Amino acid sequence: MTGERDLNALLKDMKPELVNGTFVFCTLAPGVSIPATISPMLTFREREGTTLIIRHEEAERAGLRHDFPARLITLTVHSALDAVGFLAAITARLAEAGISVNAVSAFHHDHLFVPVDRADEAMAVLREMSGAKHS
Repeated sequence: MTGERDLNALLKDMKPELVNGTFVFCTLAPGVSIPATISPMLTFREREGTTLIIRHEEAERAGLRHDFPARLITLTVHSALDAVGFLAAITARLAEAGISVNAVSAFHHDHLFVPVDRADEAMAVLREMSGAKHS
């Protein structure tokens, strides 16, 4: 199934969904294994270590230091991995509203991690964008 590439269609059909729970970012030193007791939403290996995005309660139970308590917003439109400008338009609009965002693109959808206390506002911005005409 091919994802959508048209920017206007992506913005109109993004249908943001706020996922329950709080997520946090953790890092493990190079060579340290991911504890078997946690199930990361995302793992990414960098030179400095492995980044994990996991539920806050998992980080607490595992005793992992964490940062950036965030809510997850999934943009449910199936965006193509090579779509141009979709996340740029969204992150620019959230930046105008003073809302930080960590964006992650997966195979089917794009996902936004926004500060816990700004999640409702971010959802309002995204709903406004999807209802507006885009040229």
